[in-house]
Amino acid sequence: MKKITSIEEIINHYDNFIIDQWGVMHDGTFGYDHAFNCINILNNNNKNLFIISNSSKRSKSSIDRLPKLGFNKKSFINTVTSGEMIWQLLKKKYSEGNNKKNCFHIYDESKEDGLNFRDGLNLHFVEKVEEADLILACTPFIKLQPIDYIPLLEVAYKKELTMYCANPDFETVETNSNNNIFCMGAISEIYKKMGGNVIIKGKPDVSIYAETTNQINLEKKRTVAIGDSLFHDIQGANNFKIDSVLVKSGIHKDLTQINNLIKNHQIAPTYIIDKFSI
Repeated sequence: MKKITSIEEIINHYDNFIIDQWGVMHDGTFGYDHAFNCINILNNNNKNLFIISNSSKRSKSSIDRLPKLGFNKKSFINTVTSGEMIWQLLKKKYSEGNNKKNCFHIYDESKEDGLNFRDGLNLHFVEKVEEADLILACTPFIKLQPIDYIPLLEVAYKKELTMYCANPDFETVETNSNNNIFCMGAISEIYKKMGGNVIIKGKPDVSIYAETTNQINLEKKRTVAIGDSLFHDIQGANNFKIDSVLVKSGIHKDLTQINNLIKNHQIAPTYIIDKFSI
């Protein structure tokens, strides 16, 4: 792991840059000035830019939101979310027949990836997990903590339900407080450790990297991923066999903690940088 102070130090080493959003490009509300500058310089140097986001939103939603955050959509060749990957999987798997499967949907009704996420899916949504054939996990229910999901997960495990997790992240940074809050990936991890079957298609699964970059003839030796999560951005890059940059402005801020996580989990980035900047 090499410490760098600027993306400019590695700009000539790579042609393709796969960039995470939250904690790297923006804080959920505003884009970072240093990220604007960095992306402009990468564009000016004719680099291929891609966004891979562990968001339960559909890709179009994330793309349409870029201008509101201050970014030009045309700066990026492709933007793909984990939510889009799961939606497409469910669309394909349950596309035919009148005998719709019963789906228990975990979502925050105040978010756009709540009820809107169901549009176009050939599923019957039920209010009780006892009635379900599968679980769609998008965003945590309002006011519930991870421990509160145990009874629900126990029922799901006994019924041998598969959980389709639209956001594999364990945690993210809350905009208002700058505190880390849990994401749906934390709940899916609990279910997996209970013995439940979990399907994810976002980072660190390699399928989202292949899907995002399929528009070009990708040379992996000339490709680097940039993100703030060791368990998703860096592990995903390692799985896809590309280099990576860990950004310290998001989830992992303390270098001692980072080094301990790297040692304990054997997940190491190629580079580490304070923020996504030139």
